[in-house]
Amino acid sequence: MASLVLLVAVAFLSFLPHSPVESARSISSPEITVMGAVYCDICSNNSFSKHSFFLPGVEVRMDCTFKAIAPRTNEQISFSVNRTTNKYGIYKLEVPSVDGVQCAKDKAVGNLCRATLVSTSSYCNIPALRTTTDEISIRSTRDNMCVYSLSALAYRPSKRDDALCGI
Repeated sequence: MASLVLLVAVAFLSFLPHSPVESARSISSPEITVMGAVYCDICSNNSFSKHSFFLPGVEVRMDCTFKAIAPRTNEQISFSVNRTTNKYGIYKLEVPSVDGVQCAKDKAVGNLCRATLVSTSSYCNIPALRTTTDEISIRSTRDNMCVYSLSALAYRPSKRDDALCGI
């Protein structure tokens, strides 16, 4: 599952623009992107298999807390948003830069995001992996760019196709 998350994150990073204007803009606080994917676990085996596919149009709730690094205060920014997966089954949220908020490669800094399935898919409609807090933090080669890639969420079909998946 971690390799699937990493694959989605790397794919996202490869589409980031690299212009001088954007490099100048990113000198201050980091730009943070939180993203993940939703797939159909067609064989109900709790993993992404050759028969699985990503689900477009699924609504996901994202709850995030980012702690600011301030010498004498304990500031934090918390928010909840709903996002819908695109045609590739990916949802994402871009957080504008905020003073004091750092990209963390570990949970010691206290940044945390959780994603939860909200709506169902028409064919794959039984929640399998409903909520995730597992994440991989990736710092871009571009200054002050950070991506939190959440573990994939999944649905299952109501009936397993034994002819397709085997017994």
